[in-house]
This record gives sequence, C-alpha cells and structure tokens, in this order.
Amino acid sequence: MITLKEALTLSSSEIEKLREDLKNKIKENKNLGAYIEQLTNTDLNESNSGIPIAIKDNINVKDWEITCASNILKGYISPYNATVINKLQQAGLAAFGKTNMDELAMGSSTETSCYGKTLNPIDNSKVPGGSSGGSAAAVVAGLAVAALGTDTGGSIRQPAAYCGCVGMKPTYGRVSRYGIAAYSSSLDQVGPITQNVEDAAILYDIISGHDPMDSTSSELENTPIAPNLNSARKLTIAVIDNFIDQASPEIKKGHQIAIEALEAAGHTIVHKNMVDTSKILSSYYIIATAEASANFARLDGVRYGNRKGDAGLKDMYLQTKSQGFGEEVQKRIMLGSFVLSSGYYDAYYIKAQKVRHLIKDEYEAIFEDADLILSPVAPTTAPAFGSFKTSLEMYLSDIYTISVNLAGLPAISLPVAKSDEGMPIGLQLIGRAFEEQTLFDGALSLEQQINYTK
Repeated sequence: MITLKEALTLSSSEIEKLREDLKNKIKENKNLGAYIEQLTNTDLNESNSGIPIAIKDNINVKDWEITCASNILKGYISPYNATVINKLQQAGLAAFGKTNMDELAMGSSTETSCYGKTLNPIDNSKVPGGSSGGSAAAVVAGLAVAALGTDTGGSIRQPAAYCGCVGMKPTYGRVSRYGIAAYSSSLDQVGPITQNVEDAAILYDIISGHDPMDSTSSELENTPIAPNLNSARKLTIAVIDNFIDQASPEIKKGHQIAIEALEAAGHTIVHKNMVDTSKILSSYYIIATAEASANFARLDGVRYGNRKGDAGLKDMYLQTKSQGFGEEVQKRIMLGSFVLSSGYYDAYYIKAQKVRHLIKDEYEAIFEDADLILSPVAPTTAPAFGSFKTSLEMYLSDIYTISVNLAGLPAISLPVAKSDEGMPIGLQLIGRAFEEQTLFDGALSLEQQINYTK
C-alpha cells in the first residue's frame, strides 16, 4: 500500500485511481470486517474527493450515518463535520468509509460492534484490538492509506500493537474533540493510525492545533512535527521495571529487543518504578464509566437514539442488544451511574480523581530524569477471539495504556518484533505533555533501528 507521504505527491487522476482500487479491495476483503457494512457501497462516494483516509465510526462526517457501532444510533445522519474532518479536507485528504469499532468505544477487541467483529489481518483467529480495531485492521490489510481512531484508554495504541502498525495518541487538548461522540470527555483524544512513524507525524500535523469549538483545546503554539523529524537526537529513555514484570514472556522479549535497539542507537536507558497498576486500572474505570454514564444519558430516544415504542430512559438502558445498548455498554453505564450516586461519589469517584493526580505526579517525577518512557502496550500479543471470559479480563488488557490517558500525555505504539506465532509485538513510547516532537523523534529512531517488516 502506498504511504501517506507518497500519496501526497499524487496527481488528481492518480488519487482517483487510488480511491477506485481501494473500493475494489475493500469489497474483496469484506469478510475482514474492517469497514462497517452499511457504508461499503453508500459512503465511498465520488463527491468526497481527496486522498482517502479511513474514519472511525464515532467521528462525525457531514451527511454520513454515525452509529458508533451501536444499534441505538442506527439511522442518525450527521449534520456537520468534526473539526478533524475539516482539517483533512483543507489538506487535500478526505474521509473514505467508516471503520468498525467496539460499541460506543467500550471494548478492547472490536467484538462488541453491532455489525459483527473485525478480524486481525495477521491471523484471522485473533482479535484486532479495540476500540479502534477496524481502523488498525484496515491500515495493516492495505485497505486504507491511513486512518483516524480515538484513544480513551489505549484504543489507538493497543489495536496498532495487536495488528502491527503505528498508532499515536496526542497530548490531551492538542487535537480537537469537536464532532467526536465522546465516551469519556476528560480522556478521549483523536489520533492517527498509519503504516509508519513519518506518516503518523504527517497526519498528526494535519489534525492538530487549537479549535475554538472545543473548550478543552489547548492554545499553546503548535509547531509542525514532520518537517523537523530528527532520529539522530540522543535521548534518555526510562523503563518501568514493575510494569514489565506483569507482561508475558513474548512481550518481555520484545521489550528487551527495543532496549538493546535504543542503546545501539545511542540513547541512554534508566530504570524507574510507578504506582501499582491495579490502582491505575481501578481509577481509570471509575472515571471513564462515570463520564460515559453522563455522556450517553442523551441517548434516550428523544434527543438521540432509536425510540422503541413507549420506552423511557430506564427501559432504553435495559433493552436487548437487537434493540438498544449491548451488554458491555449496559455494564459500564450502570457502573458509572453507581459511582456517581449519592453516598458513593466521595467513596469512589473522588478517590479515583486523587489517584489520577498521583499518577500524573509520578510521571512528572520520572520526566525529571528522562525524555521518554518505554512501556509495553498490552500484557500479551493479540489474543484469540473468546479469550476474554469476563469484562474484568478485558479490562486487564489495558493496564499499560490507561495511565497515559489519565495523565493526558502523548504516546505512540509501534511494532518491534514478532512472537513465535508470527504475531506483532508492539511497544509504546510516552512523552511529556505537548512534547510530541521528542516523542516522534524517539519513535523514528527506534523504528529505523528495528527495521520491522510485516
């Protein structure tokens, strides 16, 4: 598949040929489930010209249906573009089909979608990760030049790691959230999923910057990253020893390969520890579900969402999957409502926010001695479908990614090795807030030193 950097040099006729080739390839690989079915023939349209970029189905594109892979939103047509879509168009890029995702972005495997699951292109018996699994699968399968996803607790980085591509979560506030169907408003960020680090930097440059339509958008100066990429910079990179202890042998192997590659490239490695991951996990799911409960209260069948007969708000939450919310979404909304209820708000939600502040402080302490942090993305490589027997097992797959969202930091996932089964082993680099240049420079250095091939 042509890279984004290469696509930017194409003539208009060459771009149209690329779009047509992609349409045919998507139809031929429909069984992968990377794109949601109802958009295969209707929204890969000729009127939306430009370099084709796949879009996760929780990002508004004017006049396109946006369902967040949930039955409850089927039939809802977006009346406007998200800011990131406008930025794509201004740069000569265009939304090109909606990609599959976990319902309302709640999941780690893209199995909770109302359209059915997405398969991992490397091994169809494995999950592609979630919730941006469709975007990562599309990029790796050659069904997209690049894609946009959203990351609430690792939902860009984990699918990228499972499928073997690059996934980047910007600093909170660096990319506008206007026009994104919010799961957890204080955690969500839009970011690129690409074939390589340079493409990620190019797409990040296009979508980043202040947006007056987003009250959480940062007004800090936004300097372009891609023209200033410098893999020759020598950095100090921290590894979190108590994090890697909980990883599988194959992830530990990839971690060691990355350390040796970074040292060979002239970087300095330092060793650190952080707060117990169980506390991070508990804090994240209390905050995320609480915010989800508030955000999705609007899906009551009156303001948004399908209204079934005389069903009220309470009934909407309890409808079967064929009519309303799926089981995982119901669990998270009910948990969020519980932790916000009278008598439990102080006991759970306030404590979770205190732990969040502690996590941010620990990151700041580590960054006093380091430029970047190297960490696993998930405890294992992509598991087989059905591996998550309970919701808790699924939540545990997020232990390495969620602290980044709680602290609002930028991070990038890239493949560094393969398991004995041939599955990608992805690791992440984490940077200081708003220091994306350092993050991309370190990632490019690691990518060049590893020279990973699909």
